[in-house]
Amino acid sequence: MQSEPETPSPANKSEPRRFPCAQCGASLEYAPGTDVLRCGHCGHENRIAGSTAPILEQDFRETLRSLATNAATRDNVAIHCDSCGASYSFDAATHAGQCPFCGSPVVAKTEQHRQLQVQALLPFQIGRDQARAAFRRWLGGLWFAPGGLKDYARNDARLAGMYVPYWTYDADTTTTYQGERGDDYQVQESYRAIENGQEVERVRVVTKTRWTPTAGTVARFFDDVLVLASRSLPRAVTERLEPWDLASLTPYREEYLSGFQSEMYGVELEQGFERARELMVPIIRRDVEYDIGGDHQRIHALQTRYGDVSFKHILLPVWMSAFRFRDKIYRFVVNGRTGEVQGERPYSAWKIALAILLAALLAGGGFALWQRYAAVQHHSPTPGARIYHG
Repeated sequence: MQSEPETPSPANKSEPRRFPCAQCGASLEYAPGTDVLRCGHCGHENRIAGSTAPILEQDFRETLRSLATNAATRDNVAIHCDSCGASYSFDAATHAGQCPFCGSPVVAKTEQHRQLQVQALLPFQIGRDQARAAFRRWLGGLWFAPGGLKDYARNDARLAGMYVPYWTYDADTTTTYQGERGDDYQVQESYRAIENGQEVERVRVVTKTRWTPTAGTVARFFDDVLVLASRSLPRAVTERLEPWDLASLTPYREEYLSGFQSEMYGVELEQGFERARELMVPIIRRDVEYDIGGDHQRIHALQTRYGDVSFKHILLPVWMSAFRFRDKIYRFVVNGRTGEVQGERPYSAWKIALAILLAALLAGGGFALWQRYAAVQHHSPTPGARIYHG
């Protein structure tokens, strides 16, 4: 199939790019799991041209200096939700709808953003129907969920495809440390005990630890430490969607966003690196403990130098929805590559109370049966015994 010529970008940069069908004029949308844009009306397809351009790491500190001196902004037609603070874009034909993060009604407006350009993304691999099926299976398997949640699963029509912003960071780390190495050894010690009413002396083996001061240096290169750049989704939920197949990242092309929404990052580049450092620290500590050796380790001081720090700004695909229950918002997300489902969820207090009551009744009934069994065993004759009647 031959590719149609690409539609030139609109002169007004504040308008999102649109990909019209060459046959019927309707908007083409990216078909998940393929490399084509497809018309939902007539089925016509445009193939997305592949790119061999490398996805280059950007220098972290140089970019920070550039951001500090360059105050340029650009206009974008953006959706801003006043309820949860999310900022993202709809497709070109949509100017109002519901916020996929919290379900609140939103309207498009022009805003100014100082945004770093997206370098790469992972296209959607699973479509809406597959995501909805996975979503419903997950909801159906929740214990102690309110009935309203299951009703939502049956009537859901708000599952939205969203490209969520992330940062990835590389860093060459060198860490100096001071600590102590603990080596176990055994000694015998005597103690006095009472046996058969008399005091006697006994010997036992006791494990003790010999601590030795130590210091050293460890090094590790971190590659693609992934940090959520959105403030609209709970980090604890999105981290459970991992791992992502970052080796399959493709250079950014607007065609992959056609028919989907795309959130603008809310976590700035420098803030994202602070989170990346938090993720690196436990791994560095494990390296230090291994370097100290012995049976136990104490770390008194760590000093890490982060060299050659680089980053990428990427988009990852998520199907999402939000459920309101008793004036609280619960968010659900589906990994657009694997179908993994994670989310917040409410609990039904009466179902939990009923389960506790049933458990107590079962435990009480089991105890009563055990008592009856014990009583019968106590009064039963022993095997082989004779019973004489007078």
